[in-house]
Amino acid sequence: MKFATSQSHHNQITAILDGTTQTIQIQQRFTYVNTSEAMLSELYFNDWNHAYANKNTALALRFGEEFNRSLHLAKAKEQSQTTLQSVVDTTYAGLDWERVGNRDLIRIALEQPLAPGDAIALFFTYTLKLPDARFTNYGFDPRNGYYLKDWYLTPAVYDKGWKLYDNLNLDDLYTEITTTSLYFTYPQGLFLATNFDEKSLAQSSKEQSVHLYGTHRRGCEIILNSRKQFTRNSTPTFTVVTDLEAKKYDAIFQGISIDKIARFIEEHLGTYPHSNLLVSEIAYNRTPLYGLNQLPGFIRPYDEQFQFEMKFLKTALRSFLQETLFLDPRTERWVNDALHIYLMIKYVEEYYPEQKLAGKLSKVWGFRNFHLAQMDFNEQYAFLSMFVARKNIDQALTTSNDSLIKFNHKIANSYKAGLGLSYLAGYIGKKHIDHSVQSFYKAYCLNPRVTATDFKTIIESSTSKDIRWFFEEYVATDKKIDFTIKKVRKTKDSLTVVIKNKRNTKVPISLFGLRNDTVVSHYWFVDIDTSKTVTLPRAGEERLVLNYDQKIPELNQRDNWKTLNGFFSSNKKLKFQFFKDTENPYYHQIFYVPSVLFNLYDGLSPGIRLYNTTFLERPFNYSIAPAYSSLEQSLIGSAGVSYRKYHNSTGLYRSSYSLSGSTSHFLADSRFTTITPAVSLNWRPNNLISNRRKTLLLRYRSVTRDVADNIAGIIDTDPDYGVLNMRYFDVDNDILHFTSWFIDAQHAGNFSKLAFEMEYRKLFQDNRQLNLRLYAGKFLRNNTGSDFFS
Repeated sequence: MKFATSQSHHNQITAILDGTTQTIQIQQRFTYVNTSEAMLSELYFNDWNHAYANKNTALALRFGEEFNRSLHLAKAKEQSQTTLQSVVDTTYAGLDWERVGNRDLIRIALEQPLAPGDAIALFFTYTLKLPDARFTNYGFDPRNGYYLKDWYLTPAVYDKGWKLYDNLNLDDLYTEITTTSLYFTYPQGLFLATNFDEKSLAQSSKEQSVHLYGTHRRGCEIILNSRKQFTRNSTPTFTVVTDLEAKKYDAIFQGISIDKIARFIEEHLGTYPHSNLLVSEIAYNRTPLYGLNQLPGFIRPYDEQFQFEMKFLKTALRSFLQETLFLDPRTERWVNDALHIYLMIKYVEEYYPEQKLAGKLSKVWGFRNFHLAQMDFNEQYAFLSMFVARKNIDQALTTSNDSLIKFNHKIANSYKAGLGLSYLAGYIGKKHIDHSVQSFYKAYCLNPRVTATDFKTIIESSTSKDIRWFFEEYVATDKKIDFTIKKVRKTKDSLTVVIKNKRNTKVPISLFGLRNDTVVSHYWFVDIDTSKTVTLPRAGEERLVLNYDQKIPELNQRDNWKTLNGFFSSNKKLKFQFFKDTENPYYHQIFYVPSVLFNLYDGLSPGIRLYNTTFLERPFNYSIAPAYSSLEQSLIGSAGVSYRKYHNSTGLYRSSYSLSGSTSHFLADSRFTTITPAVSLNWRPNNLISNRRKTLLLRYRSVTRDVADNIAGIIDTDPDYGVLNMRYFDVDNDILHFTSWFIDAQHAGNFSKLAFEMEYRKLFQDNRQLNLRLYAGKFLRNNTGSDFFS
């Protein structure tokens, strides 16, 4: 039966939780409105509780890719199940329905096509067997607690086609926005917290019943605990329901901080349209603030107030945006990420401008001289996003959520999105971005069909500058940003500067003029394809620096400096520093670590290691580690250089070149020396989540001895050799189906040989494991007279 209605979906649910069996009996009436322009002959509903039903669901396979065997090894009582008894319409006529394969989707065939603007009422009767919360925090836990999110059936979105997504533990359910009335019955002795409004509560000796209500919501989130953990904090416009706390931060001051953050969010974003905002510890733990605040509490470097506020701000912002801006979270999550991180950066700039990333540790003797100790708190976003860029595993912001590698999903892509908005603010002005953010929120808050294009339109309308580069280059690609000053020509009144774009990424770059570390000029330049020559008036500059304020997430800032005086072009000082540090673009860094080696023939050998390796990967690395042999009274040690070049994101993505050597003694007055040059080529598939990798390694291994004359004819040691080795690997490091093979060829003056190995490992449904290995090798020639090379 169809009937005309307003353009709104309505949902009425009666749910009874059985604490003994961890099941929920549900009767659900859903009024579905066809808001599209197409005739619909079938409807799809999300059943994300099914994700834990067996070992072949999309979630179980995703866990396998992440080397997580928890769901594969799960017992039946820990798995979930949705038992759908019936689906009927208003005439109580049964409708045909089916589960779409083993997916988290229910397909319902309608008796008659549903015309645009019409609606149909569906009645569902089903039982949910909840999963163990140890998999993803959702479900039931051994302490008689429950976390229910995306638990009941919700309609999939039809927008020029069905958007059908499986539960992959990405918190990105895309569902129609509904007005929901939920009558929920649960055992006595449990305390409830929810994002919905609580209309009434009735209790008996064994159970409690509550009426929950939410308008324009994705779904009802419920947390049940055996003790009362959540508090309600009233702000001028809404109530915060939270269990976040700081033991050493007074509860009264926590309330003041919550009110402060709520005002900040509404001032810089807009008014919250609901009565309750749920801010939970569980939600925070799923996307925490990564970095130094992950350290144990006894060495936590931040003040309790700052730590509490950042923790609350991050969780509250995420919940605020999820409850109000309904972009497709699987394909367009970058917009919410950009707003989220941009406002976090803005909060620290406004309230804690002097906060250091290392917190109190930045003042500790012995650590305060490290660049890490001098980094501002907001620099962590660029640091962690650059971590993947330097490894060439960064992904475009428009990459679908289910195609992101775990680090990008959890950290890097959201940080890159927020940094991009800050970058854009630096180029067109903060007031334009701030106004655009507020305008976007006001225009599309609670809109069920908001898209990233809407966000783009509003930002473009706020400025007269051409900002297509932001969406076409920064957002839509994984291109790196890297500029350098090629040359500078000086006259009395002007400077002619050649700026080179090393990556051909067409984005703006900033140029600063410095005198005595004070900025005396500042410019922005655009449309630099490969290089650009600009002429500037002189303003007393002593040095020119690209991206001096480091607002642009640039791949390499070490070559951004040019001096207008002196011999050295960069005019950066040489800095020797104890132990590894973060990269400081203002210095040439050389790190050192004292060392003491020992072997029987060299005795104690004090030495020092000099190297340039920082926490972020860099293309060229060297390590020199000389030592003094106390017994032989001569130098020993090792040294090595390596260069790594990244190519494409997939296919042949990396080539590496290295040269290493070492020398030490093996008998009195007798030493051996090794030299190893090597080249390796690496391939990876288009799907970066895949664990399959291919490598071609070519190396030459040389070992020579310098034997004392008095024992040259009588010692029996391994021979000198020089071997050319080529090896090809193909490894698919999957936890369920592991495959690996390699072929190895070695050639020397007196032998040549081939070796082959293949290994296969399979983890079966009953948790038994099969491991097969085949090895074969053959000497093509062998004139060595020994088995040393066998």
